[in-house]
Parts: sequence; C-alpha cells; structure tokens
Amino acid sequence: MAIIHIDGKDFEAKPDTNLLQACLSAGSDLPYFCWHPELGSVGACRQCAVKQFSGPDDTRGRIVMACMTPVTEGARLSIKDDEATDFRSSVVEWLMTNHPHDCPVCEEGGECHLQDMTVMTGHKNRRYRFTKRTHRNQDLGPFVKHEMNRCIACYRCVRFYRDYAGGQDLAAFASNNSVFFGRHESGTLESDFSGNLVEVCPTGVFTDKPFSANYARKWDMRGAPSVCVHCAVGCNTMVNERAGIVRRVLNRYNGEVNRYFLCDRGRFGYGFVNVAERVRTPLLRDASGMLQPIDMSDAVQRFADALREGQVIGIGSPRASLEANFALQTLVGRAHFHLGVSDLEQTLLETTLDILRSNPAAITTLQQAEQSDAVLVLGEDVCKTAPRLGLALRQSVRQASFEAANEAKVPLWLDAAVRTLGDDVRSPLFQLTPASTDLDPVSTLCVHLAPDDIVRLGAAIAHRIDPGARAAPALPDALAQQADLIAGALLAAKRPLIVSGTECGSPAMMNAAADIARALHRTRPDARLSLTMPECNSMGLAMLGGERLAAAIEALVSGAARTVIVLENDLFRRVPNEQLADAMQSAARVVVLDHLQSATSELADLVLPAASFAETDGTLVSSEGRAQRFFQASYPAAPIQDSWRWLRDAARAAGRNEDFSWANLDDVIAALGVAHPALAAVRDAAPGATFRIKGARIRSETHRFSGRTASQANVSVRDRMPETSADAPLSSTMEGFYGDMPAALRPFYWAPSWNSVQSLNKFQEEVGGPLQGGDPGIRLLDATPAAGAYHPVVPVAFLARDDELLVLPAGRLFGSEELSDRSPSCKSRIAPPSLSVSAAMHARLGDTIRLTLDGTGHSVAVVTDPSLPDGVARYPAHAAPFTAFDAPQWAPIASGAA
Repeated sequence: MAIIHIDGKDFEAKPDTNLLQACLSAGSDLPYFCWHPELGSVGACRQCAVKQFSGPDDTRGRIVMACMTPVTEGARLSIKDDEATDFRSSVVEWLMTNHPHDCPVCEEGGECHLQDMTVMTGHKNRRYRFTKRTHRNQDLGPFVKHEMNRCIACYRCVRFYRDYAGGQDLAAFASNNSVFFGRHESGTLESDFSGNLVEVCPTGVFTDKPFSANYARKWDMRGAPSVCVHCAVGCNTMVNERAGIVRRVLNRYNGEVNRYFLCDRGRFGYGFVNVAERVRTPLLRDASGMLQPIDMSDAVQRFADALREGQVIGIGSPRASLEANFALQTLVGRAHFHLGVSDLEQTLLETTLDILRSNPAAITTLQQAEQSDAVLVLGEDVCKTAPRLGLALRQSVRQASFEAANEAKVPLWLDAAVRTLGDDVRSPLFQLTPASTDLDPVSTLCVHLAPDDIVRLGAAIAHRIDPGARAAPALPDALAQQADLIAGALLAAKRPLIVSGTECGSPAMMNAAADIARALHRTRPDARLSLTMPECNSMGLAMLGGERLAAAIEALVSGAARTVIVLENDLFRRVPNEQLADAMQSAARVVVLDHLQSATSELADLVLPAASFAETDGTLVSSEGRAQRFFQASYPAAPIQDSWRWLRDAARAAGRNEDFSWANLDDVIAALGVAHPALAAVRDAAPGATFRIKGARIRSETHRFSGRTASQANVSVRDRMPETSADAPLSSTMEGFYGDMPAALRPFYWAPSWNSVQSLNKFQEEVGGPLQGGDPGIRLLDATPAAGAYHPVVPVAFLARDDELLVLPAGRLFGSEELSDRSPSCKSRIAPPSLSVSAAMHARLGDTIRLTLDGTGHSVAVVTDPSLPDGVARYPAHAAPFTAFDAPQWAPIASGAA
C-alpha cells in the first residue's frame, strides 16, 4: 500500500489505482461524473479536479484530474484548496448550461448523482441567459425512458452499453457543439442489459419506464434486500415498495456475484407481483365445480381435514424458498415429497450436485469468471439461461489486454488506452454449442454441433489434457484439430474455466465438462467449473432431495395418494398436459399454494394465497451453492401469508403441534439444519430475527419518509399501527438504526451528501471492492472434494435422420421462465415462438410445419438459423403451445408446408 496525503491527513491507497478512487476509498467527498469503478477512467467530465503538490515545500501545486492521475507513494493533494474548488464549481456551471433544471418532474429527483455533485461543488446560481440547446427524445422500448436534454456528455452510457455489454444499437452522435446519445432511430434497445443505463447514467437521461408508471420518490419507498428470482445466478437486488405496490427493483452490490449490473429480466421481471391475476384469498371448489372465496380459518380447517385423512403427497418447487420446500417435506415426509420438476430435469439437477460435490476444480464465482484467462463453454447459451454469467464471460476475454497493458506500463483503470491496446488481443473463449449465441462476436472459436457431438469433442479435449480420460473414438479430423487447439489453450492458461449447464438436457455433457475440469486441475490448481441451473432455487431443491414427479403422478392415478399439495408450481410446465390432467382428476383433493393463478390452480379443490418473494422472507441457493436471504418489502393484508405458515397452521390444526412448533423463520431454519446437516450453514446467510444494533431494528425507510398518515389522508388522518415482521430484524418504518450493519441487511444506500446509487461507495471496504463486513451469502459447497474418476461413457456420433428432427429446448431472456412471463413490461419483449432450423431444412419444410412434441401436434412458424447443424432444430423452452417442453425430443417431419 502507498501512503498519500489528502488535505494534510495520511491515508493508505492501493498503488494500482487513481487518485479519485483513492480519495473516495478514504471517505473523502470528491465530485465526479464520467468515472465508474467498473468502467474505469476516460477524463471526459473534468469534475474531479484536485490540487496536487510536488512535495511538502510546494505551496502552489497544480490542478490535475484525480481520475486520470495514478496513486504514487507520498502523493500530496488537496480537495479543499480554493483554486480546485472554484475549478470544480465552474465545470458544473458549464455542464449545466443546457440542462433543463427540471428536477421536480424528473424521475431521478432526490436520488440524482448530478444533484448531489452540484450541491457538493457549491454551485447554486444560474448565470446563463441564452436559449438552451434541445434534443428530440426517442422511444427506446418498454424498459428505458429517454430525456436527452438532461445529458452532460459523461459518456458512461455508451461506454457501458457498447464497450462493456457489447450492445451495438446505442451510440454517441456528434456534430459541432452538439452530441446525442441514443439509437440511429427510435426503437427498442436490443441489449439484454439495457436497464443498467438507468443506474449507470448520473443524470435523468435514461430512467426506468415501468417505475415511471408507478412512481414514488426514493424517500417515500420502503426498501428491502432481496435476491433475483428469475434464474439460478443469485444476483442481489433491492426491492422498493410503496402503499402495497412493488415499484421497482434495483441492483444490490455483491462483490462476488453481480457487482454493479443486472440483466433486464432481473430488473424488470418483478411485475408479476402487482398483476390482477394474483391469488389474494383462499378459494374452495363448491358443489357446482366453481372456486369460491372462503375465509382464512375455514381454509386452514379444510386443509387440516385433508391431512387427517392421510395418503398425502407433496410437490415442491424450484422457485419457492428453501424454507417453504422444507416445510412441505416435513409435512408429508421425505418418502412422499417430490421435487416438482420433470424427471429429466431432476436427473440434471442431481448430476449437477454430484459433480460439484466431487469435482476437484473449485466452483467459480462471477467475479472469478471475469478473471478467467481461458474459457470453454459446452452446450449452454449462458447469455439466456444465466445472463449475468454471460456478461462476466464477455469481460474474461479482456485478460490478455490487461497483460499487454501491464507490459506497456499502462494502468488498468485507464480504460480507453487499455481497450486500444487490447483491440487485437483477446483471451481465448471457446464455445461448443448447438447454435450461435450473443458471445460469438468475442469468441476465439465457435463450433456448432449436436449435443452428442459436443460431448464427444469434450471427451477428446479431456483426453488430450490427461490421457487417463477416455478418448472419443472415430473423431473426425476437423474436430480432432479443434480439440488440440482448445486443449492447448486451456493448458496454457493460469485460470481456466469450464462452463456447462442443463439447457441441452444432457447429463453426459455436464459430465464431459466435469472431466475437462478434473483433467485441468491436475496441473492447473486454479482451474474452475461452472454448471448453470434453470431456476432460482434449483440447487436448494436438489440439496433438499426428493422423489420424482413421475412417482407422484403414478401414486395419484393408482390411488396410493388421495391428496396432493402443490407448492408454488405450475405443473403444466413440467408434465405433458393430458398426462397431468388425468392424474389431478384422480386425486380426491388437490391443494395449491401459490401467489399466481395458473393451469394447476384451476384444477385445485383448495387454493391458498401465498406471499411472493417481495412479501416474505426466505433463502435461495444459487447454482454456485451460495445460500442467500431475501427479505420482506411489502406487507400484504391477510389472508396472504408465507407458504410455510400455511403448511404449519394446517399441520397444527390437524394435531401435529410437535413437528411444527415454529414461531418464525429462524425456527424453520434451525429445524432444516437438524434434518439436513448439509444445509445447516443456511443460518449464517444473514442475521436472524432477534438481531439488533443498539437495541434497535434496521430501518427500511429513509429518514425523509413522508409518513404513514399522509399516504392515507384521503381515507383517514388517523395513523395506523405499522406492520412488523417476526422473521427479520428489519423495521418496516423510518424508525430504527441505519449505519454500520451487516451487508445482508442493508435495505437502501444513503449517506450524507450521497443520495444516488453512487452512495454505494460509502459502504465498501474500498471502492469497487467487497462490502464492509463481507459480501452477503454463505457458500454451501466449498468443502474439498475427493479425487473421483473420469466418466467412462462416450456417446456415438450424432446421425441426422431423414424423417425426424432432434428438437432442442432454447432459452430466451423473456418467456422461458414463469415469473417474468407474467410481468406486463416484459410481455412485449417476448417474441412469438418459432422452430429454428438450418437453411437447407427451412427450404424443405417451408414457413410452417406441424410440430409434434410431448405427444401433441400444433402448427408453428419455421425460421432459419444458419448456425444450426443439419438434423437439429430449436424451439423455445416452455413456450406455447408446448408449455411443458424442456427436453430434447425427436419430432417427425414432412416435406413442404404443414
């Protein structure tokens, strides 16, 4: 560490950073605009000016831009110097000459970085008296609102969108004294990470369009730390709520997971919480066959009556919390608890868990994935199934440019220079996938093969790294050469990463990835492995364990089970419709606990309104085995309550008080740890309900909250008793503690003079580093595994058929998972499903075909994907009309149109 002197005080600073980052890490308030800890420095705004002195005897100094000046041992600088202060004030003044000063009507008002920095510089008087320059705003789609007149030309937007996220349809258009940031014409932003513009932009140019429709000021919303429920990556989020409506979801920093950015599905997919189709009251099927509302106590008794009769089975869910699944497992017994996924998916989940527990290569975090210097992806379109991992892999190709910059003695934070040096230098990224992905433009080699051929090529790579691994027989020369190239690059790397997942429905493919990682680990101890899973708690469900869904259906049809309890799961997305409908009709009682109406709830005899992720507390386990707690932001009125509470109350009413003496979530977690020792560490994912600081809960509303009475003044001026949670140490009001606290509990970011998302800097050990007190969550799979052995089976080569197509499920950012599919703002981004085939097959089939999957046939559109190998097709997983389609199937084909 270097010692620097800021306004006469000594501070430690990392020698590989710039003075701006050092000042902010030291706790100083220094204004800035264009710099971002993830995007580096370009010196575009000139706002971070400081006075630097050559030594202790230098009294004059010189003005320098802190973001463009490296930290050196003994550096002396002043932030408070009058000349530096005046310089910063003048910079803000000319940056604001064309700004409309429309803070009262701007969605960023009250949490705007431009406001904070303007106040911080002391600028308050407008001297510009001429006509302001104006721009025409664009329609950028359902997620991002555009107000170009507020721009100060910091260039953050295009640097993130184009340089960092790889988008091509947003740019800077400049002419004379005018610069415009937008598209060449109005239209929906194409990047899967477009929503990050809302937080990256330091002004109100790019704002959250869905939030605008349900707007509230930052200080008038309750916040709660949460976890994204739309995939298995486990990105950390913050949920903002006002008056019972979830208003928005923000990125919550976790240094080992998502850091500063979310995908658009995670940011905008929350809309299902507010839709009219929510289940808000218990429903009982009457004698006429209609579902009718009943009161809460009656619903509990009806549920208890079903439990007393016995022969009860439970079906869990990969989108329900660990605690809810455990409560159901406890209620029905392990032998009668079923995971609630298709049989192939259960096989994939179990295979993934077995590999991660036994493979010597460590499980990667997203941060480690970014730092990998060679990556091999087998079969998985991570940009759609695990979008934030895809963004991390896009950054991994820059490792070679970082090495080039180090050799040229160019600091890594000097972003433009490093990118120029890295224009022709990339770390290897190899993709072995059935079709093209968004990572193809930055990949070293893309090989598009059928799944079995990907497995064979993977086996060949493992064999070349370690001859002890089984070779793939009769491998074509072209693939053999590619195996040599990939194996050589992986062996030349210091931190190689192997990525695969469940999308292709091939356990053999994940075993091939595991074999490559195992072979690499022999000589590369820093080799890492990542296996993606489909849903937010797929890993937690796999660790909990349970029977197969086919066994549950068989038990219902045979009469071995009379009552089935379905937990937060639309089973029609798991099992072919006719097969499932017959089983449900065979049951004497079907009890469904869910927060959304579905095809499953329509067949239920009793429907119980469960709380959504924003209305309850619980734990999710990500695909890397990280257990993370989410907390309640919204407090719905009874009878909506946690799923585990419905199960507990019914069990008690049925006389099972001993097994269900749970008063709060901590009690459920304690029982979970006893029943499943491998999950005992879940209790350390976040502090429990009794946690207090200075005797107080953590407040989840800001100190400027306008008050409960005012929000209901049109109804009554009498104040209401604030809601309280028995499960968390969070206060639902502005009363309570806010300061130094565990990162897992922080409900919002705010510090004096810092009202925007940039206030995060105040809560990190160093800017861009871990959160103070450590990043949230606890890893459950970090134990040192046994050596294990290679997998002995290598499939035969794929052979295309004349009369059938191998149809693979394809992931989509929107529409392939259930919850974002219900979000109003996301629906317009869901393209109509179509069958993708090669150009030759498209010419043979025509523009439509009658496609038969899961035993049913429907007419679907046919489109060309030139990257697909002959004999292979792709159809979106869980897309209508084949909602249960999630596994490869051979489908009959016929020449010509359907």
